[in-house]
Amino acid sequence: MTNMKKPTESRSSSCGARRLLLPLLLAATLTACSGKAAEPAVELPLVTVLAPGLSDVTTSVEFTGTINARDETAIAAEGEGARIAAVLVEAGDRVRRGQLLARLDTSVAQPQLRSIEAALAEARAAADLAAAEARRAEEVAASGALSAQEIERRRSAAVSAEAKVQVAAAQLAESRARLARTEIRAPSDGIILTRDAEVGQLATPSSGALFRLGRGGAIEMRGVVAEQDLPALAPGQLASVRITGVERAFEGKVRLIGAVIDPQTRLGSVRIDLPSDPQLRPGAFARAQVSVSRDQRPVLPQTALLADERGNYVLIVADGDKVERRDVQVDGTRTDGIVISAGLTGSERVVTTAGAFLREGERVRTVSAAASPAPGGAKS
Repeated sequence: MTNMKKPTESRSSSCGARRLLLPLLLAATLTACSGKAAEPAVELPLVTVLAPGLSDVTTSVEFTGTINARDETAIAAEGEGARIAAVLVEAGDRVRRGQLLARLDTSVAQPQLRSIEAALAEARAAADLAAAEARRAEEVAASGALSAQEIERRRSAAVSAEAKVQVAAAQLAESRARLARTEIRAPSDGIILTRDAEVGQLATPSSGALFRLGRGGAIEMRGVVAEQDLPALAPGQLASVRITGVERAFEGKVRLIGAVIDPQTRLGSVRIDLPSDPQLRPGAFARAQVSVSRDQRPVLPQTALLADERGNYVLIVADGDKVERRDVQVDGTRTDGIVISAGLTGSERVVTTAGAFLREGERVRTVSAAASPAPGGAKS
C-alpha cells in the first residue's frame, strides 16, 4: 500500500511547481518582446533664471586728491625788511585788494622820509632864488650892467638848482616807497590761507612768505588719475566730490587735464573747479567721481557670475531647456549687481544661482526669478 501512494504525491508536486513558474515565464516573455527593461523616472533639477533686460548704466572714473586754492599767492616782505609791528588778519579771513594785512616797524623809515622832505624844500628855495637872479641878469643884459660871463653863470646856477630839486624829489619818492613797503597789503581779493607772521618777527625778503592768499576765493580739487582712465576725461564734465566728515557731495566741473603722465607712478593730473564753501578747506582729502558716459547694459546678480581658467562666464538655459555656457565681460559693479559689457543681449534666461553644480547640455526645469526671492539677496 505504501508503494501505491508515491506516484500520487509526485504528480501533485509537479503541478504546484508549474503553477509557480508560469507567472515568471510570462514576465520573461513580455520583457523579451519589449526589447528593454523599464527605467525608473528621473526628476530634472529646478533652477531660477532671470532675463536681465537692459538697464541704464553710467560709466564713471573715480580718483582721490586734495582741496586747494585755485590761484595761490605768496605775500612776503619787500625791500630791506624790518620787525613786524602789527598783524591785522588771521587765516580764513576774506580780504579786499589793498587791505592792510600787517605793519612793519617805521622807526627808521619815517625820519629818513622827513629828512628828504626838508632837503627837497631847501632845494626848491635855492632853485627859486637862482631862477630870480637869472631873470634879473637877462633884464639888464642889454644895458651892459653885467658882463656876459656873469649872465651865463646865473643861468647855469638856475639850471643846477632845478636839477637838485629833481634829485631831491626822486629821493623823496624812493623814501615814500620804502615807507609804503612797511605796510603789507593784499594784492587782490581773496581768502587768507595761511599766516606765518608774528609781532616782533624780523621780516625780510629771504625769510619766506608771511601770508598765503587764495586769489578770488576760488577753490579746486587736484587729483591724480590712472593712465588708462585719463583718456575718458575731458574739460567740462560734471564731477561729484566728497570730503571726509561731510555727508553731502559738492558738484564741480573738470577744468584741466594734465598734459604729462608721471613715468614712475603712471598717473596723470586733473583739476576740478568747485564752488566756494566754508567746508571746502584747502588741504582736505577728497574723493571725486566723474561721469564719462551713459549706456544700456545687462545687470546680473553677483551669484550669476562664474569664473574659471577661461575667464568670466554665465550659464543660460537655451532652447530645449538645456544649459549652455556664455562667456561675458564685466564692466564693473554697482549696488544692484554686476554690469555686463559684452556677451549678453539681455534677453537670455540666465541661471542666477548654483550654476557651478550644473553641466553644459544638462536639461533643467526653470522658474522665473520674479516668482521667487532673488538668490543671495541680490537685486535684479
